[in-house]
Amino acid sequence: MIENTLETWHKLVKSHNPAGLDALLHEDVVFHSPVVHTPQRGKQITQMYLTAAFHVLFSDDFSYVREVVGEREAILEFTTIIDGITLNGVDIITWGEDGRITEFKVMVRPLKAVNLIHQMMAAMLKKSA
Repeated sequence: MIENTLETWHKLVKSHNPAGLDALLHEDVVFHSPVVHTPQRGKQITQMYLTAAFHVLFSDDFSYVREVVGEREAILEFTTIIDGITLNGVDIITWGEDGRITEFKVMVRPLKAVNLIHQMMAAMLKKSA
């Protein structure tokens, strides 16, 4: 059981280390990518996407700038800079009674940033395949 899902997520992001994802993700988690049109289902594929995102997005420029938090869901707005492009986005996270994440949705803007992330994530995912 995860006591505080959001606190655990923030610790992983701050450390830039995806090692704790396995314990944080529910087996049947659903991941919604800003660059893939179908939901990605299951812990393994979600962990792959989020691990790639840790390498692409979570630099010293990354920060959460706003949070809207409910009982078992949160919307986290973030900004970062990648290759000189300022990126703005949101993570929409839902978790179950046991504290494990059941759904993770990422939305990103502007289009130039979406295209850059698509290229960088594809390269990271190709390495891990």
